[in-house]
Amino acid sequence: MPDSCTFPKSSRLRKRADFVRLFDAPHKFNAKGFLVVWQPNDLAEARLGITVSKKVGNAVIRNRIKRYAREIFRCCRQALPPVDINVIARRESALMDFSRVKPELERSFRHIGVPSCSRALRSS
Repeated sequence: MPDSCTFPKSSRLRKRADFVRLFDAPHKFNAKGFLVVWQPNDLAEARLGITVSKKVGNAVIRNRIKRYAREIFRCCRQALPPVDINVIARRESALMDFSRVKPELERSFRHIGVPSCSRALRSS
């Protein structure tokens, strides 16, 4: 399998300190059912963390949401700059299937690579 289609451990946020550092990150994007928080890192690639609380649903639902987010990140990670990303699922995401989650997270990931001055021009 090509490297662009994998999700190695080096592409994951695994330590609590990484998640805590993102807690007050200045870059946030609201998508339907998700909050995507990111911050530049000193590494050569983007890394993903996923937060799905028990308020969202039972273990089956939480695991499904995480699978969806990992798959979408796996397909988009080559186009992302070197950032740490935390995808925080909201209750609304429990009712979404993959075909509804994919465009929301892809839009969020595209937003990450856009410089802030370009964002203002694009939103008008």
